[in-house]
Amino acid sequence: MKKALLSIALLTQVALYAQTPDYKWGIGLNAGLTEYYGEMGNGFFKFDLNPHTLPPNNSRKNQPGYISLNVSKYQTKSFDFNLSGGFGEWGYYKDASNYFYRSFQYADVTARWKFLGKDYARFTPYLMAGVGYRRVEMPTMVALSPNEKLNEVVLPLGIGVNVKITEKIYINLQSHYGLTNNDRSEGNPAYNKDFGDQLWHHSAGLQFIFGKAKDTDGDGVSDSKDKCPNTVAGDQIDKDGCMVDTDGDGIADNKDKCPTVKGLAAFGGCPDTDGDGIEDSKDKCPDVAGIAKFEGCPDTDGDGIQDSEDKCPTVAGIAQFNGCPDTDGDGIEDSKDECPKLKGIAQFNGCPDSDGDGIPDNKDKCPMVAGPASNNGCPEIKAAVKALFERALQGIQFETGKSTIKKQSYPILDQVVKVMVENPDYRLFVMGHTDNVGKEASNLQLSKERALAVEQYIEKKGISTNRIESDGYGDTQPVQDNKTAPGRAKNRRVEFKVLFEDFVK
Repeated sequence: MKKALLSIALLTQVALYAQTPDYKWGIGLNAGLTEYYGEMGNGFFKFDLNPHTLPPNNSRKNQPGYISLNVSKYQTKSFDFNLSGGFGEWGYYKDASNYFYRSFQYADVTARWKFLGKDYARFTPYLMAGVGYRRVEMPTMVALSPNEKLNEVVLPLGIGVNVKITEKIYINLQSHYGLTNNDRSEGNPAYNKDFGDQLWHHSAGLQFIFGKAKDTDGDGVSDSKDKCPNTVAGDQIDKDGCMVDTDGDGIADNKDKCPTVKGLAAFGGCPDTDGDGIEDSKDKCPDVAGIAKFEGCPDTDGDGIQDSEDKCPTVAGIAQFNGCPDTDGDGIEDSKDECPKLKGIAQFNGCPDSDGDGIPDNKDKCPMVAGPASNNGCPEIKAAVKALFERALQGIQFETGKSTIKKQSYPILDQVVKVMVENPDYRLFVMGHTDNVGKEASNLQLSKERALAVEQYIEKKGISTNRIESDGYGDTQPVQDNKTAPGRAKNRRVEFKVLFEDFVK
C-alpha cells in the first residue's frame, strides 16, 4: 500500500513546561539534533542515497542540528500550553561540484498534560499533543535542480519530564514526532514508497519562568502557597505563610512579649492567669483574682484589707481587729463577743445590761426590768400578790360546761386588776385548765374560752391589752388525780403568771 501517513519528530529540550500558579509565563532557547528514518537511510549520522544513481567517489556528510525558541503559559496544575518554533538541517550530501542538503523550519502549538497534577514538584512527567506546521527544503536528486519546498501540517505527539533546578529555572526532557501523510521529504519521486518519512529531533537549553505572584495579605508568600492567606502585616510567618505563634495565643512571636506562654493582646501576649486584669508579671497573686489596689491580690470580703493580711478574709471586718468584724459596733470583735449582734460592754463580754441591774441581758430573764440576781434579774413578786393568785386558782368560778364567769368571782378578779394598776411593770398571763371529764378537744376549747373570759374582764377594767394574754391547756396539765372528785375540782382552775414584757397582739 502506498500510504505515507507518518512523519515523526523526536525532540529533547529544556523548556518552560513547568510554570506555576505564581509564575505562569515562560521563555527559553533550545538547541538539539535531528534524526531521519526513511527509504534513504536511518539514524543520526547516516544519509544513504541509492549508490546506482550517484557519481563515483562521492563524499557524504550529515549535519542534523537545529535550534528553537519556546513560549509557554500555565493553565492549571495539570495542563500547560506551549508555542515553539525553530529551524535546522536533517541531512547533507556533497560530491565534486554540488552540495545537497535537507533543511526545515517548524512551528508547533501543543498542550501538555501533567498527569501527576502537582505544582512545584521536583519532577513533573507529562504527555503532549497539538498541531504544527513544517516547511522542508529538498533538492531533486536526479536532475540536481534547485531545491523544492514542502509545506505540511503535522500533529505533534510526545512525552517528557520537567526537572526543577530553582524556583524559576526548569530542565525539560521531551520526545515527540509530527503525524503526517507525507512521504516525499527526500525530494525524489523514486523514493515515494510505502514507508513514511520520520524526522526526530533532540535538543537542550535553559528556560526561565516569570510572572507576578498574587499575595493578598502581603506576607511575602504567594496565595498559591499560602496556607493562611489572611495574616496581619508585620506578623512573623513560616514558609507556609502562617503566623509563627509558639504559644498559640493568636499573637505572632515577633510581637509577643511572652512568646512561649499563652497570653492576651492587652498585655502584649503575656498572661493574666487569674483573669483579674493585671498581668502575671505585675500580679503578686497571679493565681487568684484580685484588685489593682493590692497589686492583684484579693480582698474577698471587700473590707479594704487584703486576704493575706485579713484574719477573717470571707467576712467584712475592720482594721482594728485585722479584718475581723464587730457587727454591733461595741468595740468587741465578734469572735470574743457573746452577743455579737447586740451592742454591749466589755464587762459582760459584749452583751448589754438593758435594765442596769448588773445582770447581762443574755442571762437576765427580765432584761427590760431591773431585778435581783436571786430572781434571775426579774423583780420579786410581793407575797400578797402570790397569795392572791393562789386564792384565784379556785376562787374564780364558771357556769358548768361554760365560759361564763359567776358573779361571786368578781371580787377576786377586781383585786387582780388592782395589783396590775399598782404594778405597771407587770404583764399577766392567764392560763385555763379543766379536768378530764368529757372529750379532750372539748376540754381544750373550754379551757381557752374560760381563760379568754378572764382576760377580757380585766381588760374591761382598764388594763392595756399589751399587758395581758391568755391561753388554755384543757386537761393536759393536771395538778391532782382526776379519779377523785376533789382531784378533779383542783384541776379545774385559772392560773396567773406575772411576766415583764409586753405581749404582741
